[in-house]
Amino acid sequence: MTEPAHVRAARKDDHVQLATEQRADHQARNDFDDLEFVHHALSGISADEVTLSTSVDSWHWQAPFYINGMTGGTEQTGVITRALAIAARETSVAVACGSVSIALDAPDDDVIQRSFRVLRDENPDGFIMANLGVGRSADDAKRAVDLLEANALQVHLNAVQETVMPEGSRDFSDWQHSVEALVAASPVPVIAKEVGFGLSRRTLSVLSDIGVRVADVSGTGGTDFLRIEDARRNDTIGSFSMMSGFGQSAAACLLDAPADAPHLLASGGVRHPFDVVKALALGAEAVGVAGTFLEAVQAGGSETLVPLIGRWQLQLTQMMALLGAAQPSELRRTDVLVRGDLADFCRLRGIDLAGLARRSESRAGTQAVGFTASSDAPTPAASMSPISLASEEPHR
Repeated sequence: MTEPAHVRAARKDDHVQLATEQRADHQARNDFDDLEFVHHALSGISADEVTLSTSVDSWHWQAPFYINGMTGGTEQTGVITRALAIAARETSVAVACGSVSIALDAPDDDVIQRSFRVLRDENPDGFIMANLGVGRSADDAKRAVDLLEANALQVHLNAVQETVMPEGSRDFSDWQHSVEALVAASPVPVIAKEVGFGLSRRTLSVLSDIGVRVADVSGTGGTDFLRIEDARRNDTIGSFSMMSGFGQSAAACLLDAPADAPHLLASGGVRHPFDVVKALALGAEAVGVAGTFLEAVQAGGSETLVPLIGRWQLQLTQMMALLGAAQPSELRRTDVLVRGDLADFCRLRGIDLAGLARRSESRAGTQAVGFTASSDAPTPAASMSPISLASEEPHR
């Protein structure tokens, strides 16, 4: 049975409040801090040579980062969404909304409808991603796209969140079929995404097999929906705090991605433009940002977020010049060192870290190369990120 709209709307506001509280005591360190670039002092270029434009599948975006899906469904969240839409319009970045399921189930509720529709009303020419949960119908996919005149449809995979959510689903047996059906029904390309627990090598291969062309690995390190939903539980039903830290980070997912993965986006724990650079260097075509931009909106609306995004664009340009990358894809040629817990993950998953640290030594063709693990010396491979030693091939 579908929950009443007012119950679901209250949960939307709860999520924003709990996410805000979580950021206040959030640990600053995450797996992006286990990544370092080898500095080559004579390899830089002029910032005037750098373009931030990037290709994601068949789309061309003016910046390699975007405002990821956050919220919607209430007056409070509508104010947030409006600010995000204005910031996206003024800075020419792509933007996603939170799950529109509540709007599809309450088509006559003007407040709920406006809280989502404002994303297109304030950003009529921008690239907008609608967002829908797995398990919804083919008709819902079309209605979600129509609601926002969306350019793409995010389908979120949130089994961990559902497990901990007091009123969540506990049946995930048909999810693969559901994603396949939504891909077939959607009038725009589908982006499969996690909600902060990562997409594994196996999952990415399955998504590719069922027709998903773009996937956001959305890993740990940012807003933790396990903690958010656990805070909504009571003593009678018990806590899931013992699962804290469950999942993989965006960096781990990018490093572990197979050759047959869809085009990759990355999000989760992106705090500043240097995290964007690192994710791009690991093979992401663009990087989603949520919590950091939400904090800016809460501090001062779009008037605070617009200059923040502008600074990110400027700093990203300057860092790319330092690293000798004229466009985002060229960051995949940089030499990257992996340390700490992330390196332990890579070793257990059979990922060639030595090859990753020496990518710039071989520059066959116009794209970056990875390295096979079959010999002691680095050799060109089709990969743009490190090569896995496991049975699956690494991400191209």
